[in-house]
Amino acid sequence: MLPKRFFPIVAPFLMSVLMVTLMTAVITAVNTGLSDGFIWRWVEAFIVAWPIAFTIIFLSSKHVQRLAQWLCSRD
Repeated sequence: MLPKRFFPIVAPFLMSVLMVTLMTAVITAVNTGLSDGFIWRWVEAFIVAWPIAFTIIFLSSKHVQRLAQWLCSRD
């Protein structure tokens, strides 16, 4: 286990890996089908998308949480 101080990095990392894995697989399958070479096309899409997704989630997660708290603040 990691110390609690790593949470702000680990949470966006895990969220971005999960989201990019699912989204690139679905979008690659929809656009090109599940034919020969699907795995390689998916891996290429993942390699491009993951750093972008991690950066966006890492930089915006606190702002998004604050916005969600504000939107859901009514009793």
